[in-house]
Amino acid sequence: MKQFFRYPDGVWPNVAALSITLLGYGAGVALLGASNWALNALGFLLVAQTLIWSAYFIHEFAHQAIFKTAAANQRWGTLMSWINGSCYATFSDMRRKHMRHHVERADVITFDVHGFLLRAPAWSRHTVLALEWAYFPAVEFLMRAFVLVLPFRDARKRAARGRVLAIAAVRLTLLAALGWWSVKALLLYFAAYLVFVTVLRFADCFQHTYDAYPILDETPIPADKVRDRAYEQANTYSDIVSLDSTWLNLVWLNFGFHNAHHERPTAPWHRLPAFHRELYPVQHAQVITVRELLRSFHTNRVKRVLSSDYGAVQPLGVNGRADGFVGAVGVSFLTAV
Repeated sequence: MKQFFRYPDGVWPNVAALSITLLGYGAGVALLGASNWALNALGFLLVAQTLIWSAYFIHEFAHQAIFKTAAANQRWGTLMSWINGSCYATFSDMRRKHMRHHVERADVITFDVHGFLLRAPAWSRHTVLALEWAYFPAVEFLMRAFVLVLPFRDARKRAARGRVLAIAAVRLTLLAALGWWSVKALLLYFAAYLVFVTVLRFADCFQHTYDAYPILDETPIPADKVRDRAYEQANTYSDIVSLDSTWLNLVWLNFGFHNAHHERPTAPWHRLPAFHRELYPVQHAQVITVRELLRSFHTNRVKRVLSSDYGAVQPLGVNGRADGFVGAVGVSFLTAV
C-alpha cells in the first residue's frame, strides 16, 4: 500500500485510524439504539471520537499529508465531510480557505459572527450569549447555518443552491430514519455531535492570536503589518494535554502540536509529537497545556463571543498564565465557503 500513501511510515497509522473512523462511526451509530445503556455509552463515545477524527482528517487531506495524489486526498476529504456534516461546503472551498490561513498568516473567515451579533436585535444576541453560557456552542451552529443560507443570499454562490438542497434532503432523511428507528439514538447522536463541536472549538480557541478578516472572495487581507515566520510562531500556540500523554493527544489527532504543524504544514499527524520535540524545548513559551486552558475556556465562554481581542497570555511559569487568554470563536476550518 506504500504506493498510495505519501509517507512510507504513515501506511499503518493511517490505515488503522481511517478504519477506526469509518467502522467505528457505523458501529457507534448502531450501538446508540441498543437496549443496553452500557452499549449506548460505548456508541456515544465511538460516535463522538470518530466525528472528531473525521474533522481532523479533513485537515490532513487539505494539506495532502496522507495520500500521494491530490485526487485521492480530495475524495477522502469529501467522504470525511459527509460523516461530520461539513459537506455543505465543498472540500475544495474548505481547503482553499485553510491554505489562506497558512499563506497569509491570518484567520480568513467567511462570516463575521462578531459583527452579526453586534448588529442583531438585543433579544437574539442575548439568546446566543445565554446558550453559550449554558455551554451550547451557538456560535458554531450560526457559522454552519451561514454555510447553508449563503447560496440563497449571495449571487456569487448561486450555483451551489441545488447542491445544498440535495445534501440537506439526504441528511435530513437519514436523521429522520435514525429517529424513526430509535428516538434515543437520535438524541444521543445529537449529544455526541455537541461533544464533537465543543472539542473542535476548544482546540481552535487557543491556537492563534491572528487577526481575523471576514472575506468571502479572494480579496487579499490588508498589508498593515509584517506577517513573517516569526510573527506566525509568536501568534501560534500548542494546546496539548502534555508531552507525555501520547494517547490523549490523539483525541484530536495530534492537532494540538500546532507550532510544529505551522513550521511544516505537510508533516503528517503521526509525526507531529516527535517533530515538536525536535524543534522546541520542554518549557517552550508557546506550549499551553489543556489543564491550564480549561479554566479560561470556562471563565471566558461568554466574553469571547463579543470580545474585540484575544486577551493576554502571561509569561511561562506564572500561575494561571492562560486565565487572561480569552481566545477565538467561530474560526473552524469546517465552516469555510
